[in-house]
Amino acid sequence: MSRHPDPGTWLLERIDAREKALTGQAEQMRAQIDELAARLRDLDQDIEHLKITRKTLLALAEEPDPAPPPQPTPGLPDHPAYQQILTILADTGQPMRARDLCLALDLPLARKNVENTRAKLKRLVNLGILTETEPGLFTQPRP
Repeated sequence: MSRHPDPGTWLLERIDAREKALTGQAEQMRAQIDELAARLRDLDQDIEHLKITRKTLLALAEEPDPAPPPQPTPGLPDHPAYQQILTILADTGQPMRARDLCLALDLPLARKNVENTRAKLKRLVNLGILTETEPGLFTQPRP
């Protein structure tokens, strides 16, 4: 004769099996929920970064353009004649020629002195310290 298991034991085994299956499914669902929650936190963080970026860009767009940095002052050559030339030009406030500067510097009007003075004036023009308003006529730039 075949024996059927005890109905109470059989039901308890079925309940245990069902409980294990449901526990496994619940654990899988919790793992999925944890993964989705982590992804959601990442997305929320990305959204927050975009909002901050937008806010920063809008604030920067409303700011006035910064003033350009000041241009460096060109260095004056070391020779004292350059300072004397600038002093005379500042005192007269008028454009001058190399010949006139030689007279103001108490230099003899020898060709060598005029050409040396003209070379110094041209160097000051190249450095941006003086301007040549017309050929041979030098002055300090106007602001």
